[in-house]
Amino acid sequence: MQERQDIVYYDRYAGKTKPEGIFGEKPLRWAYETLAGRVCLEAFIKRKWFSALYGWWADLPSSAKEIPRFLERFDVDPNEFLSSPDEFRTFNEFFYRKLKPEARPIDDAENSVCFPADGRHLLIHDLSRESHIYAKGRKMDLAELIGDDELADRFSDGMAVLSRLCPTDYHRFHFPAGGRSGEPKLIQGSLYSVNPIALKRRISYLLENKRRVSLISDSPVGDYLFLEIGATNVGSIVDTAQSGEIVSKGEEKGYFRFGGSMVITVFQKGRICPAEDLSAKSLEGVEIYARMGDKMGTIST
Repeated sequence: MQERQDIVYYDRYAGKTKPEGIFGEKPLRWAYETLAGRVCLEAFIKRKWFSALYGWWADLPSSAKEIPRFLERFDVDPNEFLSSPDEFRTFNEFFYRKLKPEARPIDDAENSVCFPADGRHLLIHDLSRESHIYAKGRKMDLAELIGDDELADRFSDGMAVLSRLCPTDYHRFHFPAGGRSGEPKLIQGSLYSVNPIALKRRISYLLENKRRVSLISDSPVGDYLFLEIGATNVGSIVDTAQSGEIVSKGEEKGYFRFGGSMVITVFQKGRICPAEDLSAKSLEGVEIYARMGDKMGTIST
């Protein structure tokens, strides 16, 4: 059995490292850190029908009873919500809630790029090299991730930001920079967890999960890729932006339904200068917590 590792992240706002309170930590560790758990993981936990059961429950009117307990346990601020907590008819409606615009202001610097989602973010400085991506000496296979060898060649030595959303986070995702939104390409797959408990064991889970890939063109940062990755209990990825339309930095692209999930944004080499804390902490293999709309970096000149 692997030695248990606590999950920590760097909180940009507090300026310090914190332990992560993990929703469903005990069953998650059992599934990925024990032999019996991994047998069950491969047999049924990763299957679409397993996550569909959770989705079915989260769409029941009775699931709304869990909302007050969830708010209290995880210290979620209802004052940010566009709707009152008692207006949500199901747990899923609460989960993909909208926020008041002032709750997530978009960085207004003309040359900035913003984080696409609330979450814990990790930067891969150079996709062509091994990196400290959840575990030392791991390399991201971009061609396999996006399912397109020719497109992957254009970004092969670029940088990527992995934005990991927890069940407690705001689950709508937004464009980090303006441009023209491309047609999402759906890649079917399993639904493994994207928590570091899982990814430290096998980064290839990201390559096996259900995901959607979009190319954003005509952007101030050049063309970039936007990936939405499903996870255990997240079978549904909903895009609200229309393909082919011109979008602005911070504009909503879509949302995830119930569970944890991940957004990956991929940029071409030399297009972005990442924020100092994101760059430094990622070199240490530590995610940083930042909210959607805050500065991810600046456009290189």
